[in-house]
Amino acid sequence: MKYEDLKILDELREKGSITEEEFQREKAKILNGHYNRTDDESVFKKPLFDLEENTYLMLMHLSQLAGLMVPLIGFIIPVVLWLANKDVNEKVNENGRNILNFIISYTIYAVILCITIIGIPLAMILGIIYVIFVIIASIKANNGVSWKYPMSIEFIK
Repeated sequence: MKYEDLKILDELREKGSITEEEFQREKAKILNGHYNRTDDESVFKKPLFDLEENTYLMLMHLSQLAGLMVPLIGFIIPVVLWLANKDVNEKVNENGRNILNFIISYTIYAVILCITIIGIPLAMILGIIYVIFVIIASIKANNGVSWKYPMSIEFIK
């Protein structure tokens, strides 16, 4: 069984389906006996829509910027990505909660600022800060770091 799995793993590496790093990691799991395969599961299935974990997390954060083009879509996409895989991956759950808390907090701040006339220029500055924080969080997520957005209230724990 090990030889069969190693052969499949090597074929995936040669086709470019997995990286050398993934190959070495999965090979070690197979050789050390930490890898258990059942007949009904794919040998090297990626649960995050066939994306690397860090790439998926980065896209979760960047998807908020879609709201700049189409209202509410910047809220819907990250929530859908979070709900789809929050039970599969703890980092997705943690980042999804951070994103939701950030969106809710900054929406409240924007509404409060827009109520007052003097707050409208501050709301525009808040929008610029929002975009900057999303970019920072995306870069950190791509580097494997979970980052809590500044000034976000923890509604979802």
